[in-house]
Amino acid sequence: MKVVLVLLALACASFGQSTSFDDLAKLFQNDPTQPHDVKLSATGNRKGARMFAISFASPVSGRVPGVLIKPDRSGRFPVLLFGHWMMAGSPMRNHTEFLEEAIVYARAGAVCLLLDSPLVREGVVEDPDFTHGQEPKATLQMAREWRRALDILLHRKDVDPGRVAYVGHSFSAGVGAKLAGVEKRIQSFVLMANTYSLREFVYDENNVELKAWRNKVGEAAIQNYLRQFPWDDSLPFARRAAPSAVFLQNGRSDSDLPESIVRNSLNHFNGPRQLEFYDSGHALNSAARLDRAKWLQQRLGLKVLDLQALGSIPQLR
Repeated sequence: MKVVLVLLALACASFGQSTSFDDLAKLFQNDPTQPHDVKLSATGNRKGARMFAISFASPVSGRVPGVLIKPDRSGRFPVLLFGHWMMAGSPMRNHTEFLEEAIVYARAGAVCLLLDSPLVREGVVEDPDFTHGQEPKATLQMAREWRRALDILLHRKDVDPGRVAYVGHSFSAGVGAKLAGVEKRIQSFVLMANTYSLREFVYDENNVELKAWRNKVGEAAIQNYLRQFPWDDSLPFARRAAPSAVFLQNGRSDSDLPESIVRNSLNHFNGPRQLEFYDSGHALNSAARLDRAKWLQQRLGLKVLDLQALGSIPQLR
C-alpha cells in the first residue's frame, strides 16, 4: 500500500506541470499485496442461475458490496461486469438496475458481477459543491475497485480471462471509459448515456444551460477543477482504448447530452467502435438493451441468449 500512496503523491504533485497519460494511469494502480478479504454467501437461485452476495476490501476505503450471479452448471465462462447509473430518485440507482439483465446472461453462460458505486453506499451524503470533487474522486475509486474485482474474478476456475466485458451506464460509463485506457483485461465495453471529452462538453457553445452555468460558477473555478481532477476527462483514456472494442449507446432526447457532442465522442476512441442512438432519454430503452445483448453475445461467444426475456424487462425509471 505504501508504494501506491507514493505513486499517487507523485502523480498528484505533477498535475500542476503535466497531465501526461502516464501520470494519470498511476492513479489507477492498486497495491497487489493488499488483502482482498472476499466474503461470499449464497442468497438463492433463479432458474439457470445461482446468486451470491459478495463484498471485498476496497483498495481505497471500506468494503465494496455487490452481487455475483453465475450459471448453475460447471464450465469455463466469460465475465460480464455491470456498472449502474446513479439517477436521483430512481429506485434502481444502485446495482439493481442490471439485476434482471444479469440473470439472463448468467443463464446464457456468463459470470456476472454487479457492484454498488461509492456514492450510493450507506452513509454517503451528496456534496452540492462540485469543486470539492466528490464525483471524480468516486470515479477514481470505482475504477480501482473494478480492477480489484477483476483480480478476484480472474482467479476463479470457472471464468475465461480471454472473454471479459464491461457495461456501464451514465456515471459508470465514465468509469468504463477510464478502464478502457488502463485495464486491458477487459476486451469489450458498452458505455451508455455519457460523453467522453469533458472540455468539449463543458465548453459547448450550443448548450445554453451550460453557458449559463459557466457564467454562474466562473471560469476560475472551472479551470481549477480541471487542474485538480484531470482524470475526470475521459479523452486521454479513450485514445488508448485499443485493442478493446467499444459500443456507445445514447438517447436522442437526453437533454443533458447533446447529440453533436456525443457523435464527436466516438472519434476519440482509437479501437473498434460503434455508436447508436435510440428514441429515449437518459434511461435508454429496451431497443438499446437488445442491441447491446446481440453485440455482447457476439463478443463473448454466448451461443444462446434469451432475447425475449431481455425485451420483457421493465423500463428503467
